[in-house]
Amino acid sequence: MSVPESQFTQPDSPAPKRQPRLSLAEWIALLAASALVLALSYGSWWSIAVSEAWAFVTGGVCVWLVVREHIWNWPIGLLNNAVFFIVFLHSRLFADMGLQVVYFALGLYGWFAWLHGGQNRTALTITRTTRREWLILLISIPLGTWIFREILIAVSGAAPFWDAFTTVLSLAAQYLLCRKRLENWFLWIVTDIIYVPLYLSRDLPLTAVLYAVFLVMCLIGLREWRRTVADRAPQP
Repeated sequence: MSVPESQFTQPDSPAPKRQPRLSLAEWIALLAASALVLALSYGSWWSIAVSEAWAFVTGGVCVWLVVREHIWNWPIGLLNNAVFFIVFLHSRLFADMGLQVVYFALGLYGWFAWLHGGQNRTALTITRTTRREWLILLISIPLGTWIFREILIAVSGAAPFWDAFTTVLSLAAQYLLCRKRLENWFLWIVTDIIYVPLYLSRDLPLTAVLYAVFLVMCLIGLREWRRTVADRAPQP
């Protein structure tokens, strides 16, 4: 059942208990892990390409910032889109490659929406997906998958159905994320479960590991956003 967005933005509602900020320990952990992955790649201490290492780093940091509702997830996400465009181009995953272009545009929209998409152009708060949005998703996901699959077959894509399905599912999840809908996490979880074996089959081991990490982060994100919604709901 959908919940009106205004329910969480009433002027006399209690302030959120958790602010969208990262602790110093979190920043240090993110920077240390990123530096380690890049150092191993640049130093040729493993066979992972530098572009895939950068995709791993920017993607991991971006998702964790989303979990924490931090606005910096958007600019880092834009960088991640650019890097993944190159990675998928080399792997002939054309739908995922094209998806990064759409992600980039949605990233700009999401950045603005999180800052000014609430009532009276205030910061956006977490809300539930509306019935109308669910109806659109139930129609557009299978239809979009069929259309993209036919296109990918025509251009000799590596995995037409799974590439198309995850592309459409990711677009739906990204839109819900831009609107800060709680249910975006459910779509990301399904998508990541499919992406891990898909990228392993395309010889992208680090990317597969990244999406396994994404899956764990999505589960954490779902838990954290649910807590935030519960905190912001008016008390009876």
